[in-house]
Amino acid sequence: MRPEGRDPAYLWDMLEAARHIQKYVAGLTLDRYLKDSMVQSAVERKLEILGETARRVSEPFRQAHPEIPWRQVIAQRNVLAHEYGDIVPTLVWKTVITYIPELVAKLEPLIPPLPPETP
Repeated sequence: MRPEGRDPAYLWDMLEAARHIQKYVAGLTLDRYLKDSMVQSAVERKLEILGETARRVSEPFRQAHPEIPWRQVIAQRNVLAHEYGDIVPTLVWKTVITYIPELVAKLEPLIPPLPPETP
C-alpha cells in the first residue's frame, strides 16, 4: 500500500523500483546479466522509474536528505531515457550491484509507517 502525500508516495515508488531491481538480478552473475536482454531491459526500466520519481521529490526534502544521491539517480535516468545508444551494460550492472543495496538501506527509514488498515 502506497503512503499518502507527495514525497512519501514518491519515496515509496523509488523503494519499490529499487527492490524490483534487486529481485531481477538476484543470483545472477555479470556474464548471465549480459546474456539476458530481457533482464537488462527490466532493470533499465526500473532505473528510469527510480530516477523519474527521484526528480519529483520536492527540493526541500531532497536538501534535507543529502544521504540520497539525488543528482546521480536522476542523471542515470536521463542517460537511460535519452542517450540509450550510450548505455554500457557493465556500468549498469556495477550501479545495480554496488549502489542499489545502499540506496534501499537509505530509503527504508525515510518511508513513514503506513496507517493501520480498516476492516
